[in-house]
Amino acid sequence: MHCPNSGELGEDLVAQWLQSTGWIILHRRFSSRWGEIDIIAEYDEESGKEQGSQEAGEEFLTSNSSLLTPHSPLPTPHSMLAFVEVKTRSSGSWDAGGRSAITPQKQAKIWRTAGIFLAQYPEKADYSCRFDVAIVYCQRISKNLTGVTANQKALATSSVPGYKFKLQEYIPAAFDSSIDNG
Repeated sequence: MHCPNSGELGEDLVAQWLQSTGWIILHRRFSSRWGEIDIIAEYDEESGKEQGSQEAGEEFLTSNSSLLTPHSPLPTPHSMLAFVEVKTRSSGSWDAGGRSAITPQKQAKIWRTAGIFLAQYPEKADYSCRFDVAIVYCQRISKNLTGVTANQKALATSSVPGYKFKLQEYIPAAFDSSIDNG
């Protein structure tokens, strides 16, 4: 892909969309020896409305920040963690928009890394956990474009000079089912 930092910009879009739907971003690009998880987010159905109204600066973390909220609410039966893999691709990519890149080996690496996260933050170990996949398309904006292109409505969009990003699909609990198009 020609867009500089397209993966990071796609992750930013997904993190902002998650926050807008009541999730709190706990970590970005959490790394272990096994791999990396793009986004780790928390949702509490009981207090989701309260959490969703906080200032974005209080919720959003950069890649080198540690766990959010020193005064996190106690987990409830409705607390959930989402370990989110973001795939940012240009349209017509060889790997089905990133879906084919989520191989069983990649899933195993994410599972192991999630286990390390939970070991480092045992207060989160009782939360329900799921593994989500976000598909983001990056499209170059052409000044010569004269026609209108019809495509599936995006969940969220953002743009940088010369490029538009679309959160095209968000697959909750993606590892529980086949996300392969074949």
